[in-house]
Amino acid sequence: MTDSKLSVKLKNVPTNTSLVRSSTKSRLNRVERLSDRSKVLADNLGEENPLRCKTEEQHSRVAVYVLNMRRQPLMPTTPRKARLLLQKCQAKVIYQSPFTIQLNYATGETKQKITLGIDAGYSKIGFSAITKCHELIAGEVSLRQDVSKKLTERRMYRRTRRNKLWYRKPRFLNRTRAKQKGWLAPSIKHKLETHIRLIKKIKFFLPISKTIIEQATFDTQKMHHPEITGVEYQQGELQGYEVREYLLTKWGRKCAYCSKSGIPLEVEHIIPKSRGGTNRVTNLSLSCRKCNQNKGNKTAKEFGYPTIAIHANQSLKAVAFMNTVRKQMIDQLKCHNTFGFITKYYRIRLGLIKSHVNDAFVIAKGSTQLRSQKFTVIQIRRNNRSLQTNRKGFKPSIRRQRYTYQPNDLVRSNNLLCRVKGVFNYGKWVRLVTFTGVIINSNLKKVKLITYGKGLCFTLNSSTPKRM
Repeated sequence: MTDSKLSVKLKNVPTNTSLVRSSTKSRLNRVERLSDRSKVLADNLGEENPLRCKTEEQHSRVAVYVLNMRRQPLMPTTPRKARLLLQKCQAKVIYQSPFTIQLNYATGETKQKITLGIDAGYSKIGFSAITKCHELIAGEVSLRQDVSKKLTERRMYRRTRRNKLWYRKPRFLNRTRAKQKGWLAPSIKHKLETHIRLIKKIKFFLPISKTIIEQATFDTQKMHHPEITGVEYQQGELQGYEVREYLLTKWGRKCAYCSKSGIPLEVEHIIPKSRGGTNRVTNLSLSCRKCNQNKGNKTAKEFGYPTIAIHANQSLKAVAFMNTVRKQMIDQLKCHNTFGFITKYYRIRLGLIKSHVNDAFVIAKGSTQLRSQKFTVIQIRRNNRSLQTNRKGFKPSIRRQRYTYQPNDLVRSNNLLCRVKGVFNYGKWVRLVTFTGVIINSNLKKVKLITYGKGLCFTLNSSTPKRM
């Protein structure tokens, strides 16, 4: 290259120095800095919050979870290294989601301290596991809300079946279980066991060294009457009244919808029980039979009476659940606990929006760790013990036999990953749905199971946590 073809003017070069080859790339000629732009020195913070999370500055990471030869958890690795191990047959796949491999050779077992934060809840659970520098897993679990309805349906079938018996010996000694200490209703017990099952599953593929659960206590009286004090806690709305007499006085002994009086009145729910309403007195009203029949399964607001819907206070099922199981959960897991006001303080200080995942990250003492991609976890019932009602000429029987494939199972058919939608032809054919939405019918012999779709199903969400 000649002197006339130089495209960069060199600065601070002596005139008697011979010119040499040089690069014109801006990456090599940039100004030297004391630190990288993504890092902030503690002495040069200025007005920048030192606890800001690395959610927007850096990309979220994806981890592959690793088990040793004894199926004990190790520190996760990168997707590239996991792919190389699988190609060399030094590891095998255990789970598809979250993707977990097991090593086929002995290796070192150096582990870091991992803290797991759990944001317990009635309908959703947030979880986050962090180390000193990274967040290894995070997500949100959607709990089942149909357990109570299924129990009511089962009770109806059981009572109908027992009423058809000619003679049944009275049994009164099987009711003492409800009087035992620590007894929980089946629907509440199911949610408590789901929390415990989730923590055990995370501990299966991550070497958790510390678990922290947020413990919350709610005053249900103050939630509706903030100024209540002292003896007023013992003087509820029904003091000196029976439920029906209280409602007659409250609604002026007339129908709440058509305002007719002097006619028979019925007690009905402002928000129907099938729509999540409760039997609390605030959710009850009086109506004539005609209005009650016309209202049907609608709420008072949908029926055209928004002023009556104001009387129905918010359900306290979630509050009752947290007050009931908060202590049992911590005692069974033998873990640490924190409180909601502490979580709120640090979440606002970090600049994170309100969500179960961000709360779990703060509960785990997270601050400047590199965030991971979020898992969306759905809980699906494992068994379907329903009555067969299509047997013409025979009495209904309970179906106890399961087919080979169940809905939501992940299978492979003709080198395509599909989800099972159902089976037909007495279980010999399977109806599949591809990830593009195409429905395929395949013979049972041409389908290979990859993983079952029951219990806690993890799905990776590509979106990263956002800040305020």
